[in-house]
Amino acid sequence: MKKIIHLSDLHVGHEQCGDNFRTIVDRIIYMQQPAENYVVLITGDLVDNANKSKQTIEVLGQLERLKEKGFTVLVIPGNHDYGTGTLGDEKFVEPFKEKFYNSHEITYPKLDIIDEVAFIGLDSTAEELHWRDRVLSEGELGKEQLARLNNIIIDPQIATLKKVVYMHHHPFDYKIGMELKDSADLKKIIENKIDALLFGHYHNNARSTRKKHNGSWGIPRCYNAGSSTHKNGDVGFQRVIDLSNEDLSVDYEANFI
Repeated sequence: MKKIIHLSDLHVGHEQCGDNFRTIVDRIIYMQQPAENYVVLITGDLVDNANKSKQTIEVLGQLERLKEKGFTVLVIPGNHDYGTGTLGDEKFVEPFKEKFYNSHEITYPKLDIIDEVAFIGLDSTAEELHWRDRVLSEGELGKEQLARLNNIIIDPQIATLKKVVYMHHHPFDYKIGMELKDSADLKKIIENKIDALLFGHYHNNARSTRKKHNGSWGIPRCYNAGSSTHKNGDVGFQRVIDLSNEDLSVDYEANFI
């Protein structure tokens, strides 16, 4: 079973974040362990401003380096990947799929089964790109995506697998203008039914909350990666997660930068 390297909120294009991400990629590549043992999983805000195509090109270049070395890479969009972070535009939804998945046919949840683990990626931003909702940085999964998620969770073929749900918006803590609006509906679907819930979006409180969410909603591992590239000096982590071991203490902060 592969280990997960969880990153989030790269914000490539903002000040030193691009340099920091390149350093992270360098150190992941030169770990003294085989690349095929890992899934690099990034929970949104890959770029700082989707209007600036150079930022997307820079991120894609670094992800390609990881893939060329044999790492499996999974990504999901955040609010900055669909606009500026506080003003979104639905015109970015299809280009994100084309550039990061090489397919317009992708729907969410995005399901990948890798080494007996079901990785279930959610888009918590697209439902917030209409009219007044596209202002600020709230998240919403929407009824249709939640219904599809429920169908995946109750699928008998998925039931026997480890299950990792990953998304951008923080599902637990409430912040005005930043919260996941339908977190209660998400809870009803995944409570006591998955093995890990990975997310980002909130930076400054990542350190104080990095452990306390474990066990929430009956989910053993619940991790906020904050800003892995330390945008504006904010707290963030590059965490390695070992789902094959039930002892949560084996998960560690890798300190790639």
